[in-house]
Amino acid sequence: MSTTTTLNVTPKTAADEAQSFAEYKAVEVALQPYIESAKTGDGALCRTAFYDHAHIVGSVNGTFYDLDADTFQGAVSETGASPDVQSHIAWIDISGPAAAAKVEFINWAGFRYTDFFVLYKQDGQWKISGKVYDSHAQN
Repeated sequence: MSTTTTLNVTPKTAADEAQSFAEYKAVEVALQPYIESAKTGDGALCRTAFYDHAHIVGSVNGTFYDLDADTFQGAVSETGASPDVQSHIAWIDISGPAAAAKVEFINWAGFRYTDFFVLYKQDGQWKISGKVYDSHAQN
């Protein structure tokens, strides 16, 4: 005996899926200033991706850092441009106005990074609320 499962896609379901795809794209767009700042070393551009309250925690070469968004902006500027950096958004998960994302970098100032972001959508705009990261062995 075989069982057949039927999936009914209703207009509401299709609209929900379209909205889901649009939100995924909107989170990608919200991450772009951060990703672009890795190439350019533009800390001011990077800062636009973060809420004022954002917190950044992680390590580089085993040294722990605990920074606010303004201090992180300065660190990006101080590091400077990494024109050969490669990046990849590994995943994005969205639930209502909250999202999480994982972005991987190769050759950002000679390091590999894994960044985990928490984002929030307020007044129609996604921004980064927090970031936790780790550097891996140098490239």
